[in-house]
Amino acid sequence: MLRYYITDRRSAGGTDALMRFIERALRDGVDFVQIREKDLSARELYQLTCAILALPNPKGTRILVNSRADIALAAGAHGVHLPGESIAPSVLRGITPAGFQIAVSAHTVEEVRRAEIEGADFVVFSPVFQPISKPLTRGVDNASWGAPQGLERLGEAAAAVQIPVLALGGITARNAASCLASGAAGVAGISMFQAKP
Repeated sequence: MLRYYITDRRSAGGTDALMRFIERALRDGVDFVQIREKDLSARELYQLTCAILALPNPKGTRILVNSRADIALAAGAHGVHLPGESIAPSVLRGITPAGFQIAVSAHTVEEVRRAEIEGADFVVFSPVFQPISKPLTRGVDNASWGAPQGLERLGEAAAAVQIPVLALGGITARNAASCLASGAAGVAGISMFQAKP
């Protein structure tokens, strides 16, 4: 099961608390950390990305930057997470190094298919359940979440493509297994990774 941690320093309790959550995730071997701090300036986001990349990473967790391929490349991050209406991943391939990961947000089966056609490495599909960290009106890429789509639609999305599809939106330890049973390759979220011990 792939595990995809989306950061939110505000709900974490600030940058220092966020860094502690990221350190724990790196120790635990989470597969990906998406740095999603949309209110930061480019300079601040770059500095945060560099600080995260400097943390001990014993299990090779890949660090992705939300939306900003330029900052990901400048900092030496492992990839970028693109909102659904971003430039096609295939276009970015011309300027990114081998192995650079490109994830894409998707909210419909059609968007999942398009992400695969355009060269995404994997898709984050949402919302499966009612989101925990966000109101229903805003999603990971600041688009409308809409109503929860449920496991059946998640299964349709996963079956429609060969690339991994990760489930996002209301994912907990209790329902993660049902997402995998429906065909998801893993789960993504904020709250599940920023829970205090």
